[in-house]
Amino acid sequence: MENQEIKSYNFSNIRYSQLEEIVSISIGNNLSKFDEWFETPYELKEQDIVFFSNLIKKHRTFIGFYMEEDLKAKFIIPILNLVDFMVLPVRDWYDGTLLGTLNGVKFRGFADFMVATGIDQAKKPYFFIQEFKPSVPDKDPKVQLLAELLVTIEKNKTNIMRGGYIIGQNWNFMIVEKTGENQ
Repeated sequence: MENQEIKSYNFSNIRYSQLEEIVSISIGNNLSKFDEWFETPYELKEQDIVFFSNLIKKHRTFIGFYMEEDLKAKFIIPILNLVDFMVLPVRDWYDGTLLGTLNGVKFRGFADFMVATGIDQAKKPYFFIQEFKPSVPDKDPKVQLLAELLVTIEKNKTNIMRGGYIIGQNWNFMIVEKTGENQ
């Protein structure tokens, strides 16, 4: 029997055309899918408004120039720290390892941020796998996030995952929904 090598990809190097060969993808533009996610009633407290105003004022001149680690440390992490993700068995992960298989193809890499179960390693991702990029790079964070969400749907045996990616000061959100087998 011939030794057949299993294909594998790193999330940071995957291209959209390669994902299309692994899974059937169709892109939708149904913004109503975001209604439940974004229209949750929430009232900002005065202290939150002051926090965001000060953060924006402090960084607005430089945010488009920050390298990835600066963008993360100076702007994004302070925002994420406003949320208490530490509700056991779930916690937040920075540069958490993500491994999985999608239609027989192995994927691996690191998610800049995710909420998942686990103590010493992320086990079951739940929400908001996110990529931070200072500007549009050679490695497209949208495709990297798409691959991470697709693998997580298979890993979690679920039909939907949500995530976001950031390029400079622009926050973009994505919902990936499994509609059938190999999709």
